Amino acid sequence: MSTQVRPAQPDTFHVFDTTLRDGAQQEGLRLSVADKIRIATLLDELGVGYIEGGWPGANPNDTEFFAAAARGELILKHATLVAFGATRRAGGKAADDPLVAATRDSAAPVACLVAKSHDGHVERALRTTLDENLAMIHDTVTHLRTEGMRVFVDCEHFFDGYLRNPAYSKQVLATIAEAGAEVAVLCDTNGGMLPTWVGDIVGEMSQVGIPLGIHCHNDTGCAVANTMAAVEAGAMHVQGTINGYGERTGNADLVPVIANLELKYDWRVLPHDDSLTELTRISHAISAVTNVAGSPRQPYVGVSAFAHKAGLHASAIKVDPNLYQHIDPALVGNDMRMLISDMAGRANIQLKGTELGYDLSDRELAAQITDVVKEREARGYSYEAADASFELLLRDELGLLEKPFSVINWRVLTQSAHDAADNEATVKLAAKGEVQAFVGEGNGPVDALDHALRRALIPGFVEVKDYELTDYRVRIIDTGHGTDASVRVLIDTRSGEHTWTTVGVGTNVIEASWEALSDAYLYGLIKGL
Repeated sequence: MSTQVRPAQPDTFHVFDTTLRDGAQQEGLRLSVADKIRIATLLDELGVGYIEGGWPGANPNDTEFFAAAARGELILKHATLVAFGATRRAGGKAADDPLVAATRDSAAPVACLVAKSHDGHVERALRTTLDENLAMIHDTVTHLRTEGMRVFVDCEHFFDGYLRNPAYSKQVLATIAEAGAEVAVLCDTNGGMLPTWVGDIVGEMSQVGIPLGIHCHNDTGCAVANTMAAVEAGAMHVQGTINGYGERTGNADLVPVIANLELKYDWRVLPHDDSLTELTRISHAISAVTNVAGSPRQPYVGVSAFAHKAGLHASAIKVDPNLYQHIDPALVGNDMRMLISDMAGRANIQLKGTELGYDLSDRELAAQITDVVKEREARGYSYEAADASFELLLRDELGLLEKPFSVINWRVLTQSAHDAADNEATVKLAAKGEVQAFVGEGNGPVDALDHALRRALIPGFVEVKDYELTDYRVRIIDTGHGTDASVRVLIDTRSGEHTWTTVGVGTNVIEASWEALSDAYLYGLIKGL
């Protein structure tokens, strides 16, 4: 990369996370105080500079979070805690405003104030004059500065306001600078900007005389690009949320923002040499706390971010992985994955075998397995989504599949009733030299089969007690066939920290479910999980 497209890093640069405040406004996202403490701890482990904890005084949960932090329940080693707040009410004094007092008394060393920078919002939302809005900003910033707090100011709707009345937007920035705030953050609150627009406006505003920050929403799908454009135009403070949480379509995702700054610009924005390698772990850990499933296609950290499916890609990757990857995934703590499907070539199979620990360097053997995969995929199997089933197939083709149990037969009885006992399954199997039949009941035929199989296996394999079915998905393969169509069943199973997926296919949904279910237990026992 030429030096012409790699800007120089400012002497001071802020990575400011607002997951706990702006991110928490996402529809369906609810964070307890304990959740907020856990997420803040993870963000601190990553090494962000500032963590905006919420708006004390505006809601009880955020107020309690800052109280808990003040009691020592949150220990930050790298990050600085920030309290969000607003400028005082029109016609009053900052020293007497109860919400300003809550920000001041939060025990956070930094306040981030939201201020109106769009004349239409001042007149119609605040219902005050443009001059009074400037006085509100100046009074609140100077009051908090006098009380010993550092102050950043979020200029709400700045870009829309600038396009409508550039002179007033500049007046807002000049007032923020005069009052003694450290940073004026230009906010694309509606998320409607595009990168060139952001870059041009930030570049022009850099002449006002106060360090600038950027806060973007993703309504055009450009939040990360807009953030990078602002940085190139001179912004020294980036705001965003981990995993792009936020209302509507979300905020700028700090995951690719941080990775881009470190790997594309070669800037140091995290504290340690190995901080970036924690990015995938931190992203996924926060996703677990929020209970919002991460996107598999999330840049840098998604499980599909470095997944390769086409045979042409695999052939090139065998020569040099960087031919089809923009970075080494290990730099962000992720891994390259080979996907097995009807698009797979021999190189895919060989690379996937190596990934799983099997030697498939024999070209004829690899070609044979490739043909088996393609034939089964044509029948509806999906091995790209079911690594466990692919490894069972691979072991079988290599003559390495030693089954710890053998199913002799199974049957299911189901009736139209509300009582779970009317769904009954019987499984007869041989394990460790004994043949036994067990009956299971459940909330449906598949649940009954699971209970029967589990009861049959536990006497010989106590570890089965820890196996838990976490997801069950059915998809019709040939939709034109109606009720006699073939179906694909995918089952996710978990034991401790390990999760694996198996697949079954058939015209009978129960039969397809049984194949995926029995393979799930077979795989877990073979792998010693």
